Amino acid sequence: MKAAVLSAIGQPMTIQDVSVEKPRRREVLLRTAAAGLCHSDLHFIEGKYPTPLPTVLGHEASAVVESVGEDVTHVRPGDHVITCLSVFCGHCECCLTGHMSLCQDPGVKPAPGSARRLSSNGAHLNQFLNLSAFAQQMVVHENAVVKVRPDLPLDVAALLGCAVITGYGAVVHTAGIRPGATVVVIGCGGIGLAAINCAALAGAARIIAIDKDAGKLPLARAVGATDVLEAGIDRLPKVVVEMTSGGADHVFECIGLKQTVEQGFSMLRPGGTETVVGMVPPGVKIELNGVDFLREKRIQGCMMGSNRFRIDIPRLVEFFMQGRLKLQQLISQHLRLEQINEGFALLQTGGVARSVINFDQQ
Repeated sequence: MKAAVLSAIGQPMTIQDVSVEKPRRREVLLRTAAAGLCHSDLHFIEGKYPTPLPTVLGHEASAVVESVGEDVTHVRPGDHVITCLSVFCGHCECCLTGHMSLCQDPGVKPAPGSARRLSSNGAHLNQFLNLSAFAQQMVVHENAVVKVRPDLPLDVAALLGCAVITGYGAVVHTAGIRPGATVVVIGCGGIGLAAINCAALAGAARIIAIDKDAGKLPLARAVGATDVLEAGIDRLPKVVVEMTSGGADHVFECIGLKQTVEQGFSMLRPGGTETVVGMVPPGVKIELNGVDFLREKRIQGCMMGSNRFRIDIPRLVEFFMQGRLKLQQLISQHLRLEQINEGFALLQTGGVARSVINFDQQ
């Protein structure tokens, strides 16, 4: 099969012939249909987050099941599925208390570099986040996929595996916003736009979208934002506090920058909560005004939207099929696998929500 291989930090990926092992017990072999180019992948390409190299990146994908190993019960060959890096064991404390996205069981989540599923010319390639979606095939644990209805378009289906499940889960699970809430979303990429859309679905009365790229703001309005602001305006937090008559109930930081996390916290009303959805790089320290904690302001992290993806994704599919979840609008362009470096270069410069690789074009 063909796959995009990252061999060195900051270097272009190369398209190589890669071999994939047959599925073992409770594993499935997938034929990748589509994969989204996520900013999280870019963090690993740029070396902001470490991962063993060489590797096949990619974690946001839709696929069709080709074959299954023994004891697989969730899917069978021919099923359409969406992958999710939140693979779960189902029996640890995190899983049994409803925090499946935090499961760390090594039986389903091998340590980085330990899984031996991919190779090229006899040399080992590392599997990325137990998925490696930038390839024509994947071998994954059955608890890394969810079966979806076959009439769901597979290009938009891919977005549900990361951007949309994260934005939805951050709003519904991590933050638990209530109808009538005032919401600020900082960053209008795929995750931020999904958070805007899902905040509207959850009944937020006012949704303020903020991005440095003015070209994304009309799209933010199209998916549910009631107000938009450019990130570069003077005194941005004060402007938001004035607009909301004292601050927002919820702020979702969807970028992962020190400055925007700190700005977001200062946009809260007393008793408000900031949810940091973006991937803040290791070692970065967030500085907050201590007196704000006397006003019961809160800040919290978010891992993949605290999702329960086997339940969440089918619900999101129904929202999409009903026309209430805007997925087509998030796709900025379709690419072939050979264009993957061009896609990430554009992601670095901005102006796109999601680029999607269509493997049926190979």
